[in-house]
Amino acid sequence: MDFSSLPLLGALAPAALAGLLTIRPLRRQILSKPLFATYKKVLPQMSPTEKDALEAGTVWWEGELFRGAPDWNRLLAYPTPRLTAEEQAFMDNQVEEACRRVNDWQVTHQLYDLPHEAWHYIKEQGFLGMIIPRAYGGLGFSAYAHSQVVTRLSTRSSALAVSVMVPNSLGPAELLLHYGTEAQKNHYLPRLARGEEIPAFALTSPWAGSDAAAIPDHGIVCKGQWQGREVLGMRVTWDKRYITLAPVCTLLGLAFRLYDPDGLLGGEKDLGITCALVPHDHPGVDTGRRHFPLNAMFMNGPTRGQDVFMPLEFIIGGPAMAGKGWRMLMECLAAGRAISLPSSNSGMAQMTARAVGAYARIRSQFKMAIGKFEGVEEALTRIGAYTYMMDATRKMTAGAVDLGEKPSVVSAIAKYHVTERARQVVNDGMDVIGGKGICLGPSNFLGRAYQQVPIGITVEGANILTRSLIIFGQGAIRCHPHVLAEMQAAQHPDARQGLADFDRALWGHVGYVLKNGLRALVMGLTGSAFVATPRHGAPELKRYYQQLTRFSSAFAFLSDISMLLLGGSLKRREKLSARLGDILSNMYLISATLKRYEEEGRQQADAPLMHWAVWDAIYQTQEAFDHVIAINYPNRLVGWLLHKLIFPWGKPYVVPSDAVGHAAAKLLIAPSPTRDRLTAECHVPRTSDEPLGAIEQGLAATLAAEPIEARIREAEKQGRFANNPLANVRDIARAAREAGLISAAEFELLERRNALRDQVIKVDDFPFDYGVATAHKPGEHRLAA
Repeated sequence: MDFSSLPLLGALAPAALAGLLTIRPLRRQILSKPLFATYKKVLPQMSPTEKDALEAGTVWWEGELFRGAPDWNRLLAYPTPRLTAEEQAFMDNQVEEACRRVNDWQVTHQLYDLPHEAWHYIKEQGFLGMIIPRAYGGLGFSAYAHSQVVTRLSTRSSALAVSVMVPNSLGPAELLLHYGTEAQKNHYLPRLARGEEIPAFALTSPWAGSDAAAIPDHGIVCKGQWQGREVLGMRVTWDKRYITLAPVCTLLGLAFRLYDPDGLLGGEKDLGITCALVPHDHPGVDTGRRHFPLNAMFMNGPTRGQDVFMPLEFIIGGPAMAGKGWRMLMECLAAGRAISLPSSNSGMAQMTARAVGAYARIRSQFKMAIGKFEGVEEALTRIGAYTYMMDATRKMTAGAVDLGEKPSVVSAIAKYHVTERARQVVNDGMDVIGGKGICLGPSNFLGRAYQQVPIGITVEGANILTRSLIIFGQGAIRCHPHVLAEMQAAQHPDARQGLADFDRALWGHVGYVLKNGLRALVMGLTGSAFVATPRHGAPELKRYYQQLTRFSSAFAFLSDISMLLLGGSLKRREKLSARLGDILSNMYLISATLKRYEEEGRQQADAPLMHWAVWDAIYQTQEAFDHVIAINYPNRLVGWLLHKLIFPWGKPYVVPSDAVGHAAAKLLIAPSPTRDRLTAECHVPRTSDEPLGAIEQGLAATLAAEPIEARIREAEKQGRFANNPLANVRDIARAAREAGLISAAEFELLERRNALRDQVIKVDDFPFDYGVATAHKPGEHRLAA
């Protein structure tokens, strides 16, 4: 055999391959066409509702993180959300007044509802119509203003916050604004803005909770009597639960599947999910009963109807929108979810940070403020740093809505991670205040928050589902620059055009994978030391930007390899999907935190909170990578290779340092501009009759008393109080006064501090038969409702 031609063939082979890949018609016929045929066979069938869910909303900053090379200049260029003068005045006046009109103990233990005067006030002042444009009589507020209002109300009462939040989130007003007919808008929006109508939206069914698209509630198109004449309408049957404001609503938004068996609207028999607006007093509508969601006492309950006839004009958008309800819901859900739960849980965290930090300075054990014990300090660190990150995420996400985005993936990230961190914050707060927290009563400032944390975890997409199926499952398709295009090409009705689209997307995808794999390896080998950072970024954040870019490239590469190897089965590998989602989520949370620090003027005093939050999230991101590829990757060899590519020198990141944690915890236990910025939306009563008001005054008195107490303790060490029965933790100030160690003014200051301290640490107690109904059979006891 003559081998003399081999060098020539070796030289020609790369050229032939290059020609095959770059000459599009040749590439399309030889490579893309058979791959396209195979892809169409293995691509899972997608229902119309799944397609609507995947295509709904927009891709925002999460798309940058998914592509492997985030443009940090773009992040910093996003405008900082700010309140207008009118919105700020509303916060300073109406929102504060609404808070003053509500006592949470009265709401949750005595009235089981907001006071009548509070309901009247929030309706009269336009709280229920914040998102409604001025043209219809609403306040026309921004999404950021909506978020600010809900955050502050949440620091006072969950019932107050939810009652305002729900009408301004996913519900009749939102759907009417986007899809209503002009007649519907002109009739309902002014009434909603004035509080003459209280809206609720009914989606969840006992048989279709997380799988909301499978609702069994149905309507049949038919003719019937309406206002004395025969009209074309629908006979609707529904059974819903968990519907917020349903017990008191006057206007019920209703989602159901509409069928047209007789073809009265055309040839389609199953029209699909439809949304209608139904007055609560319409014949056959059943509302009024309520649930008790962990004693939060916002109005929430079931609604039912059996063969209720209603005209087609009840459909939001009129008959033309029959069957288009799921798309409507998916497009509107993102904006509401981006604001409601992140805002209410950020408010809960702000209140916890402010109150628990002060309590830890006021409360002493072993002659030292408990906030100075390292064990308590560890909890305070998490409280402060997580609150900083949560609020950064809330603000950045609300700002995206104001930019016109409908960020479906971002809203899922914000909802899941803000509510989960709120759970950790409140749990840590309860650990710090101990017995004070577990005994309910008027002076317990945290017990109800602890009790109600699972509500945010559960509603608007249960957190287990959100983490396991939505964040990465939806993000991988929506955020990826090529995957959705490939899927759409496979479903194109024109096979020729579909092949052309597939060819373009496929080879762009191949180059994208190779580029990210190479970038991930190079950045792993160099520790990302040479990665470009934003032009005007803070120098102290440089390494964070570089590390995030490294993570982004590694994540993009890992995602593609996982989709390639696992295909459709990746959807069923929920643990793997959840951990990939954790990586994407943590990158978004870190981005928001860095942006907050930059926007607030790089406050050096706040830096410990920022550093600890970012450092902790970077470590969690690294562990999520490790759990995917080193521990649980289905193909062990591929997992080992991926780990070596992404972490060639081993895992470089460690937990945040104790020194940074110590600095962060200190910021919570003393008044400062940092503490005020961290808890800026917290409603703080001015009177010591209120638990948080007493804590604020007690903190100031404690700080004033500490130098005097230090002198007393020194005298105690010298034996100046030997055998004096007053020399105990409660009465030692009197002993010091009698011994001439402190002045009358100093004694008075200590007495005031003692009175406030005792009020702060007081635990409520009640008569033995408190809460027991008087009307019961002999020998029986029945707790009051």
